This record gives sequence, C-alpha cells and structure tokens, in this order.
Amino acid sequence: MSRKKKAPNRVDELLDELIGENPQPEDILGESGLLKRLSKRLVERALAGELTHHLQQSSNDQSGDENSNGPRNSRNGYSKKTVQSEQGEMDLSIPRDRCGEFEPVLVPKGQRRIAGLDEKIIALYARGMTTRDIRAQLVELYGANISEALISDVTNSVMEEVKDWRSRPLDEVYPIVYLDALYVNIKVNGQVSKRAVYVALAVTVEGNKELLGLWIGAAEREGAKFWLSVLTDLKNRGTQDILIACCDGLKGFPQAIESVYPQTQVQVCIVHLIRNSLRHVPWKESRAVAADLKPIYQAATLEESEAALDAFAHKWDETYPGISQIWIRHWDNVAPLFQYPMAIRKVIYTTNAIESLNRSLRKVIKTKAVFPNEESVYKLMFLAMRNISKRWTRPILNWKAALSHFAILFPTRFNY
Repeated sequence: MSRKKKAPNRVDELLDELIGENPQPEDILGESGLLKRLSKRLVERALAGELTHHLQQSSNDQSGDENSNGPRNSRNGYSKKTVQSEQGEMDLSIPRDRCGEFEPVLVPKGQRRIAGLDEKIIALYARGMTTRDIRAQLVELYGANISEALISDVTNSVMEEVKDWRSRPLDEVYPIVYLDALYVNIKVNGQVSKRAVYVALAVTVEGNKELLGLWIGAAEREGAKFWLSVLTDLKNRGTQDILIACCDGLKGFPQAIESVYPQTQVQVCIVHLIRNSLRHVPWKESRAVAADLKPIYQAATLEESEAALDAFAHKWDETYPGISQIWIRHWDNVAPLFQYPMAIRKVIYTTNAIESLNRSLRKVIKTKAVFPNEESVYKLMFLAMRNISKRWTRPILNWKAALSHFAILFPTRFNY
C-alpha cells in the first residue's frame, strides 16, 4: 500500500523561501540573521495589532457616547525603542496614537526587556551564578548587554514571593520532619559573620517531600529559645502535630519540641551519627569501623542493638574510645527506631531526602563567598529549592507500609 503524499504546508513553504539553499549558521542565528529579523517583525506586527484593537475599542466607545464631540483617536506614527530580547538588542518601531492613550501589552511603556528574558535571568541565578556571570552569559548567548544592577533588580522581584512562601499555611499533620543546617557567610554590620541556615523538610501524608521553611541563626549557637521560635512558627502556620522529628542532636531541640509538640518522637539521624563516629578515624580503618557499626543500627531488636554496641565498644574503645560514647549519649533518641519494621526504618533513620537537598543547595551557595544580607540568602535558596522540588514527583519508597504502621502506633493522632 503506497503511503499518502504529505500535503504541502504553507509555513514550510514560507520557511523554504526565506532560508534559501545552503544557509549558513550566521544567516539564521547571527546578529543580522533571519531569526532576529523575524522576531523583530513579529513583535512589531503584534504591536500594530494591539493598536488596531485599541483604536476600534476607542471608536466603539465614542459612538456609544452621544455627548462625545471630541476628535476621534487615530494612528500617529512610530517611536523608536531598543529592548533586550533572547535574540540580543532589538530596535523596535512602537506605534503611537494621537491621543496618547495606547498602552502596549507585549512591550509595556518603560520596559526594556521582552518577556522571557527575566525568567532566564532568574533561572541562571537559581543555579548559583553571580550577577557578573549572568551578564557574561547573556552577552555570549543572546548578545543582550544587561547591567549587573538590572540583573539584581530582576532577581529581587521574587522577594514578595519568598515572603509569601515563608508565611504560607502548612498541613495540620506531618508524619516525619527532618531538620538540618547549612552554613553561609553573611555581612552583618559591616563584618562577615558565619551563620547557619536551618532547613525543615517534611514528608506529607501522601509521602511527598515538602520544604516547610528556612530560618537563619547564629552558627553553633542554637538553643531551646531559637528552636522554640522555629517550632512556634510552624504551629502558627497550621501544623498541629509532628509524629517523628529526625535531627542531628541539635542543641536545645528536644526541650523546645517537648514544649510545642509534646507527643513528637525525636529520632537522631543515624547517618549523622555514623559520620560523627568516623570523623576522627583514619581512612585505612574507616571501612572496618563502619562495618562494625552496622550491627548496631541494623539489628532486628533493641536488645540485639545494645549487644552490638557493647561488642563494638569492647573491640574499639581502646583505640577510639569516643565513638561508643557518641552512641551512648544519643541512645534515648536511637532506641525508638527499633519499634519499626526494617523496611520502615530506612524511611525514618536515613536522611537521604534532606542530604540530597542539602547537596543540591551547597552546589548553589558555594559560588557565594559572602552574602550581603539575610534577604539575599533567602532569595537564592528559595529559587534553588524551587528548581530542586521539581524533581519530587513520586512518594518516597515503602511509604504505604509506613502509613499502615503509623496508623497502628498513633491511632488517635494519625487516622489517614
């Protein structure tokens, strides 16, 4: 059976006519290439269409007004305007009306950038590029020569969105909330100060990840008062209960959460415990130490875990006495882990979710040696987080099994 011949397409015919035979890259994408010339003509035709619509509307309004004796509005030539676009600088002829009432929508008065360029600036900024780097990138890619001050103004336009996001309502119950911190340098009163940016990442009832908020505090000086303000903020925004809070032995956190969420179970992050345990172990012995730590947190029961900790201390205390003490100090927040089945423990004790988030955020903030203020930290991390969260499209592993177990353990607090 012979295939039907494809019907000629008017658009393709026009493109063939415009491009001609054997086109060179410069003919299409160059400074005076076809793409830029077509974009210019398309924008100007669209502006002309806007003015036509405006004049028709104005004429209809006048014809319906019996008391209107003024002159009818009409076209009044063009004004020149240079705008920045994805194809570089573009010299446009903006149509005018005689009464000066025409307000273009595609290229509004006072605007020097065509829609779409701002989104690209924000996207580049969200990936950790400095204003200087963004300027160079726009010149290289589009030939758009935009000042660093203008780039800052564009990125600052999201600050209202950041404020709304930080004060948005939250879910009433979160089964799991992970807490961790990143460290940045911020200029405070003319001096560079190391500050901690605390991150709260939750797992919703549906098993999806959600960043609850960002808070900035003095590095290594957090205490019950600081965490009380963070937890109070969560409660004021609608969160009435948290089943499990997983963190890295944050100072003052257990006291604060007992005050705001007295029923919440605090679970120390096993990943952080392992990392702290290996901090002072030489590389040659780190594998052996890590292997001997596994029976502690992978034990089937609490009794087996305690026996594994005793065996570890007997073997390694003479060489590294501090490791077993780390686990003993945090044991009250390790022990609750063993009331869950093995499949659910990985959901609780491993902070892969927040570790992955922090790795992505560190890639973004490492390009910033010093932030000028706290607002710039919130702005960059919010934009970066918004990009990262686009990948959160599926519930975390073993979530349905975890839900069933939560319903048994917390029957009055969790009935989803």
